[in-house]
Amino acid sequence: MSNEFSSHVDVSGEDIHWDFSEDMSYGRYLRLDDLLGAQHRLTDAHDEVLFIVIHQVAELWMKLCIHELTGAIKHIKKDDFGPALKMLTRISRVQEQLIGSWRVLGTMTPSDYLVFRDSLGHSSGFQSVQYRTLEYTLGNKNPAMARVHEGDPAAYAVVQKALTQPSIYDEVLAALARAGFAVPEEALTRDWSQPYKTDPRIEDVWREIYHDLERHWPYYELGEKLVDLEDKFQQWRFSHMKTVERIIGYRKGTGGTSGVAYLEKALALRFFPELWTVRTSL
Repeated sequence: MSNEFSSHVDVSGEDIHWDFSEDMSYGRYLRLDDLLGAQHRLTDAHDEVLFIVIHQVAELWMKLCIHELTGAIKHIKKDDFGPALKMLTRISRVQEQLIGSWRVLGTMTPSDYLVFRDSLGHSSGFQSVQYRTLEYTLGNKNPAMARVHEGDPAAYAVVQKALTQPSIYDEVLAALARAGFAVPEEALTRDWSQPYKTDPRIEDVWREIYHDLERHWPYYELGEKLVDLEDKFQQWRFSHMKTVERIIGYRKGTGGTSGVAYLEKALALRFFPELWTVRTSL
């Protein structure tokens, strides 16, 4: 074996395609001209590029989360849990990437951010159509949050659709009812646009499932995937809150919220409450 190192990879024996004038290329398939041309700074601040990229990447990951969540719901409605479990697992892995992105943004100091913060005006992640769609689909139904999109009819229609349709938890409860579990009728016919209210009878259903795993394994596994998804979502929220605190302290957010104080309140929200409360009584 030679101890010499090459300064380049020898491609002379490779059957590489060099001409893409009449063929699909990597760049055209991914529309990289559009994607990489979308980072338009409003200032000359060096860290503004980081700020833009982090948020654009987050929107791409959220797009995938919504895609997977929509697919999972379709399978749950057909009682086809295998593909749904795979999709929910994928969302959890995406959430790990979103959590990691806050650590990257955390390399920006307060001084770095204040150089360009004023140029953002009132723009804020609070206005993200995809984040609101994701939260509504997961079950955080707060109709008031949709108001920020009223000035954009297309965006408003998207969030209203997510608001008025059953969440993934609503669909899971419907699947449990189809399987013969004693899910109360009120949980199956409620106004989907309103916040979900915890019901001790649904906690009883989950307790029955958790007490007999061999018999109820598919529903137990589905419940645990939901717990994992919410756990990751809470970690994402927490990382967001701590990154904001690190960079701007307790200043108000650009969108008008109280900033860190608002993000702290969001940590108390639960998507699938009985899956958490049942753990105390098992």
